[in-house]
Amino acid sequence: MNTNNSTSSNNRSFVDRYFHFQENKTTLRTELVASFTTFITMVYIVFVNPKILGDAGMNSQAVFVTTALITGIACLLMGIVAKLPIALAPGMGINAYFAYVLVGSMGLNWQTGMTLVFLGASGLFLLSLFKLRYWMIANIPFSIRIGVSSGCGLLITLIGLHNAEIIVADPDTMVKLGNPTSYPFMLGCVSFLIVAGLAQRGWNASILCSFIVVTLIGWAFDPNVVYHGIVSLPPDISSVVGQLDFSHVFEISLVGIIISVMLINLFESSGTFIAVTDKAGLADKHGRYPNQQRSLYIDSASSALGSAMGTSAVTAYVESASGVAVGGRTGMMACGVGVLFLLMIFFSPLEKMVPLYATTGALIYIGVLMASDLARIKWEDLTESVPAFVTTIMMPFSFTITEGIATGFITYVFMKVFSGKFKDLTACTIIMAILFLARYIFL
Repeated sequence: MNTNNSTSSNNRSFVDRYFHFQENKTTLRTELVASFTTFITMVYIVFVNPKILGDAGMNSQAVFVTTALITGIACLLMGIVAKLPIALAPGMGINAYFAYVLVGSMGLNWQTGMTLVFLGASGLFLLSLFKLRYWMIANIPFSIRIGVSSGCGLLITLIGLHNAEIIVADPDTMVKLGNPTSYPFMLGCVSFLIVAGLAQRGWNASILCSFIVVTLIGWAFDPNVVYHGIVSLPPDISSVVGQLDFSHVFEISLVGIIISVMLINLFESSGTFIAVTDKAGLADKHGRYPNQQRSLYIDSASSALGSAMGTSAVTAYVESASGVAVGGRTGMMACGVGVLFLLMIFFSPLEKMVPLYATTGALIYIGVLMASDLARIKWEDLTESVPAFVTTIMMPFSFTITEGIATGFITYVFMKVFSGKFKDLTACTIIMAILFLARYIFL
């Protein structure tokens, strides 16, 4: 019996044995199909991220390449070291926060803004290193976590509407509807309708299809959209790599931003890890899964590396679930995604040809997905629903994620104390509320 098992093991390929295909009831072919499926669902990031970071004054062509590079590197590390079917890439939400709030609204230069993102990501790495990450997740109120996710979704949606000039500024009413006959308005609406319609029909590549269709229409009718070619050698990326500026980031007034970046990454990536591994049948009832600590190290280290490379913080992508749905179960899936993204560095001319309004559908649809968690709030319990609501609305209305998190924590502690529900408060929650309250009082 032992001899037969040994012989069978020896007949298996190195890749099979390393990724445990047999144990996970999968094959190399299945894993590669899952890789391509995941890649198609998340390749939009190499087009959206440069557009957003380009608005902060960064070289969008260089960001296109570094986005593909860090995504490829992070996915390969996740696949080879943690052996999990989870892809990583620069996160939506943090990139918008960086470009439109830190740089656009607060007036920081992009180097300083990216340094704040780097420090927040580095803080997450330290939490993972000292095994405090899941302690924080367990002790931060569920309603605050939902509020942060939903608020980020609404902020991203607002940015998408602005990029397509569907919503524009107005001195009398603050905002108003844009010009419905303009190309950005019309094609921005088309891009969202395509994404939503195809997603409803189960198309994993709905966002990519929207990019292609809207860009082709733009080429045909919008004189501002010009063909620049498809393939070329990667452009110089030195203008964005290693451009961190630490000269102003240690001001006390900026500490809240660093904490906000850390918490956003904490909630987003941790939730994705649990959701995807559970869907793959790898997680137990307590949310534990194989190589968990390794995955957290890679996730947080990649996040810090991504900001150092000028691509914003990296996080686990829930789109990985599309690959898991077609059979992906091992790190081979993540490796395949990584290789495909590395090949994207030779397609940088495409970035110039995708108009900003082509990203509108992706941004609004992501907002829909993120805001959908509000259904999980116990609305009849005001001590939970009020903090969740305050956290959610303060992000788009104040145009900053930090204020949403700050007011959410403060409101949560107030509602629990005022209602006499002291047992619902944790040390972590109280400390965060005090820190944010002190920020408002003294800064």
